[in-house]
Amino acid sequence: QVQLVESGGGLVQPGGSLRLSCTASGSSLSIAAMGWYRQGSGKQRELVAVFIGADSTNYADSVKGRFTISRDFAKKTVYLQMSSLKVEDTAVYYCNTQFRDFARLYNYWGQGTQVTVSS
Repeated sequence: QVQLVESGGGLVQPGGSLRLSCTASGSSLSIAAMGWYRQGSGKQRELVAVFIGADSTNYADSVKGRFTISRDFAKKTVYLQMSSLKVEDTAVYYCNTQFRDFARLYNYWGQGTQVTVSS
C-alpha cells in the first residue's frame, strides 16, 4: 500500500521560512512526477511546485523566487524550502506522487500538513 508521509508544517511569522518533506513508500514503480500542492480555506487546490521526470520543475508564479523544490528520488523523497513566507501562503500543503508503470500512471496524495503564516 502506497503511503506519502509529510512533515515540516507549522506556524511561522511573515518573512519566515519552513521546510516541508514528503517520503513515499509502498511502491517499486518509478516516479513520473512528485511535488506539492496547497489548498487555502475556501479555495481550490493549486499547484505549488513539482518535479516532472528527473529534473524538470514547475512552480506557481506566486512562489517563484521564494520557494525551492528539491528531491532525492532514490529515497522517494521531495522537499519544499519555503522562504519569505506571506500570509497568503497559509494553506494545507499536500504532497502528490505519480508512479509510472509503462503507459499507466498511478496518482497518490499525502494527508496534508498545515502551514500558517501569521504575526
